[in-house]
Amino acid sequence: IPVIARRAKLSIGDKMKIGKLTLSNLSRWKSICAFFLFCAAATIGSSAQTFTTLVAFDGSNGGNPQEALVQGLNGNLYGTTTGGDSANQFGTVFEMTPAGTLNTLYTFSGGSDGLVPLGLVQASSGNFFYGTTLGQGTGCARVDCGTVFKITPSGTLTTLHVFKSADGANPGTLMLGIDGNLYGATSRGGNIKSCVNNRTAGCGTVYKVTPAGQLTTLYVFCLQQQCPDGALPGTLVQASNGMFYGIAYVGGSNTCRLTNVALGCGTLYEISASGTFKVLHLFGGPEGVGPVSLIQGFDGQLYGTTSSGGENGWGTIFKVGRSGTVTPLHAFSPSEGGLGHIIQATDGNFYGTAFDGGANGYGTLFEVTPAGVLTVLHNFSSTDGEFPGAPLVQSTSGKFYGTTQQGANNLCVFVPGCGTVFSLDTGLGPFVTFVVKAGKVGKTAEILGQGLKGTTGVSFNGVAASFKVRSDTLLTTTVPAGATSGLVNVTTPSGTLTSNVPFQIVP
Repeated sequence: IPVIARRAKLSIGDKMKIGKLTLSNLSRWKSICAFFLFCAAATIGSSAQTFTTLVAFDGSNGGNPQEALVQGLNGNLYGTTTGGDSANQFGTVFEMTPAGTLNTLYTFSGGSDGLVPLGLVQASSGNFFYGTTLGQGTGCARVDCGTVFKITPSGTLTTLHVFKSADGANPGTLMLGIDGNLYGATSRGGNIKSCVNNRTAGCGTVYKVTPAGQLTTLYVFCLQQQCPDGALPGTLVQASNGMFYGIAYVGGSNTCRLTNVALGCGTLYEISASGTFKVLHLFGGPEGVGPVSLIQGFDGQLYGTTSSGGENGWGTIFKVGRSGTVTPLHAFSPSEGGLGHIIQATDGNFYGTAFDGGANGYGTLFEVTPAGVLTVLHNFSSTDGEFPGAPLVQSTSGKFYGTTQQGANNLCVFVPGCGTVFSLDTGLGPFVTFVVKAGKVGKTAEILGQGLKGTTGVSFNGVAASFKVRSDTLLTTTVPAGATSGLVNVTTPSGTLTSNVPFQIVP
């Protein structure tokens, strides 16, 4: 959504809508923007750190991206915009080469195919993606129910499931489980009687959906008054122990006074694939309030961010210890930005985006060491993008890619710029990664990388494996007998590439 507010002006309603287009405002996205695509680079900090604006959306090629990109089997990057072309502004799916050449694959109609698409996830054993839309879908009792879909790289879209409010509404980005099923959370729907924020919309659900579209509701939030379990859940993470972990933006028994309504400060929870649910932590202490992101680090522990609170009031980066204790790793300040999202990169440090704040008030890119020392790498301006509201992705080239929701040109009518795609090169080298980072012995694993033609060897934690090179960016391999969980090495003509995360051997 076009949240053009500084931190002092952000209400609880604004923060809960960040990254999610308000459906009642869809008409505002109608524009007559002319086509505009440019590339601008600027060196930041040192010659090893280069920020480059790759695409500037203008409405005709999509607008206002709000989710992270995903690397496809062909090495290109795929993503979504919440606005569409000039004909109908309901969102697009796009493909982009690493150099910035953009191709719109699909434009949503706002009808049975849904509207306002969110993040994509690469399918296992298939050259297509799964995704969700925030609203609409045939048979939906409310305009904001949403859908689950799959789409091929050529742009053929199939709707797999339409939410009906009782099974959830407004789904977030999916994740691919190690069992091959998709898992996610809806921020609305489910129980509609006792939600602390909106008594008619529901407080959200956790669900599982098969690749064929069969949906099972695993958990419904706020079955008790005042939502001690949380409300408005975000994207899930599956940890190496097989359990899923998630955050709920509000709810819990720790009262927070946000605007004129007393709401909980948010929760951290654990849930199994069968739906066994447990609250692990209630936010509201020095780690901040309103959790907005969660990841698993290389050390197997969880890390995340909060939107407010902490030592400076601008939220924190927090760490979850093995005992479940949540402690702040770093407290954001206005000059560093706020409403942050993080990923862990191949050098072991965390890299992230801050939605607002920084030197110009439009957000920042930053790096944080495991000890919590933060360095601002880039301050966004009105010319190179505004409000980066999604996590970065590190491609197998070593570069980072991300999006901003606004900025970069003045061609859009209702907002100052339709947003951008950018890259950040900090000098990190290439690596390999997996479509699914876990599997059983004897199963096929897909490995993504760069320069894979001519590969002469693949090993799982030192155990050699058979493999087949599919392209310069993809190879398939069989998990070998005797393999244990650990890093995967791929020997190529240009050297040995190591995986950015361990591959987990499933019993």
